[in-house]
Amino acid sequence: MCALPFVRVIELYQHRIQWLLQDSRKVFGVIKGNKVGLLVDVSHLSYGPRLLDFQKNLLCLMDEQLCYKKQLYCLSFSTEISPLWESPKTINVHVLHEARQWIQELEPGRGCNLLKALRHVLTMKELNSLVLIVGSCPDQSFEILCDYAQQCMLGRKLQIHTVTYDCSNPAVLKNLAEAVRGRYHCYSSSGEVGDRQRHKAFFSLSDDSFTAPSSFFPKPPKHKGPLVIQTPGILAKTSADWLKTYGLKAKKLDLYQVLAPNAFSPVEDFVPILKKTVSSTLHEKVMMQFEWYDGTVKNIHVDLPVLYNYQKILAKMVRIYEKRIDWLSVASRRIWGSVCERRVVILVDISATNSTYISHIQHSLRLLLEEQMSNKDYFNIIAFGSDIVPWQQELLPSQPENLEKAWRWVLRLECKGSRNFLSALRRAVEVDFKDKDKHKSQGLYLLATGIPDQETHTISAYVAEVCRGFDLQLHVCLFSAVKGTDSSGVIPARYATPRETASAFKEIVQAANGRFHWFGEAGIFESDDIASIISEMEKAKNYSQKKSWWLFNDILKYLVIISQLHILGSPSSICPSPGLFTLLPFGLVCPEQEGFPYSVFEQAQHKGISVQLEVLSIIK
Repeated sequence: MCALPFVRVIELYQHRIQWLLQDSRKVFGVIKGNKVGLLVDVSHLSYGPRLLDFQKNLLCLMDEQLCYKKQLYCLSFSTEISPLWESPKTINVHVLHEARQWIQELEPGRGCNLLKALRHVLTMKELNSLVLIVGSCPDQSFEILCDYAQQCMLGRKLQIHTVTYDCSNPAVLKNLAEAVRGRYHCYSSSGEVGDRQRHKAFFSLSDDSFTAPSSFFPKPPKHKGPLVIQTPGILAKTSADWLKTYGLKAKKLDLYQVLAPNAFSPVEDFVPILKKTVSSTLHEKVMMQFEWYDGTVKNIHVDLPVLYNYQKILAKMVRIYEKRIDWLSVASRRIWGSVCERRVVILVDISATNSTYISHIQHSLRLLLEEQMSNKDYFNIIAFGSDIVPWQQELLPSQPENLEKAWRWVLRLECKGSRNFLSALRRAVEVDFKDKDKHKSQGLYLLATGIPDQETHTISAYVAEVCRGFDLQLHVCLFSAVKGTDSSGVIPARYATPRETASAFKEIVQAANGRFHWFGEAGIFESDDIASIISEMEKAKNYSQKKSWWLFNDILKYLVIISQLHILGSPSSICPSPGLFTLLPFGLVCPEQEGFPYSVFEQAQHKGISVQLEVLSIIK
């Protein structure tokens, strides 16, 4: 297997792990099955004073995973059981509201009668998945629980997903999950995924850095050949600056900007002829109420064409943002991020601990010189270990011949000493940027692999002082690959785990108004530029979800009109051509955004609408 596909596979694994450690999946794991029974232990040992956090996590589970299932059954237990419903309910808005209210009203009890809860719920043949959330050791022994569960599950395809939540003795639940061939997830509110998961190597997510063979890091065939210089068409921008042009607000796609023309404040005024104060009323067939960004309530009018067009534009913008992320994740930007300033000094860590990776550090510099430096005004490179080794005594123009000379100098670099970062930083600021008050667009880019020799607060104080009031930023590119000693056993002046190192550099970057970029041989772990784009995508997703809900309400109103006119059998008279949505017996399908959390027919029936047709097309 060649190196590059293997790296991509590792990146996929990395993304999967990061996804599993987010939101409700971190606390409860991934819930399988579409007809789910939720059993919640409310004994006082489960969470004690952390009741609110526990309820918040359960609400997150409901909103992120359970709301997309077909059926749901909820039961809490301590010494006695307390079911929410008599039987499993089909998911709809009313059922989800009841489930959320039930979660918010949970109260601690005593005892953990898991057997009684299992006896009650295992009689329900409709369920194909059972989620047990337990916070204390069950009252019954493992043997009793296991025997009963195995007998009840004979001939049934029932998945049992056990979750121990802040449980001091999770062995019983773990063994039960193994006995019934179920799944087990151990969570501690301290933020660690417990037991089996805690002992797995999570690549960069663990305290030890990822140390795949160095040959996997990209390296061109002609490493020592002359540079192949590319000339970028335009000067790169940070994502923050880029969003000033292409962000939702800049494109006037902010939700409140879109709604503003048809948003009206409730009116209350005194009418002399009536001799009383009169308030405006909401005509619910054409308007709905919506909380504005300032906390006030507006009466909003929305219609299907506007909603549909807005959804299409949001989807287009999300695709643009995805392309931006792809662009930031390849070539030299994968290592350095986007180099935006016109006057640039590059600081390179060549401490002895990097001796194994010197060719990769050189290659990183080669990519930068080839792809991002030719359209700059001036540049310099400063390498540092214990001593400071500048390429030139001052900034030089970014001409092709100077870039090539810099590359030849980089090839002669040797790793030695520790990480005297502060001295290199002082040299760059006091020599290369001595006239920083006379110039604009100046940047320092640090490529480091470990914690500096100096204390973090000392460096932060210095960069805050020298950058304040000037157009000068420090950006950090952290490469997590080495463990802290090289093959010769040289120990650095200071040691920190990759996470501690990243935390220290983020503090330094914040003081310098710069950007942080953390990468390794497995891919990009963290990037301020990418995070800004993801934040904008999340905003678009949030707007889209709200618009989808309004669209859904409008469709229900449309169905009400059709049912009242008694023309359900011949929709063509109202809908002459297929349009935005196709309504099928199993639910609603949208070509731009598929996947509603519940069936539109179930919602129509809940509102008393009789739906008899096979297919109904609703135009824009």
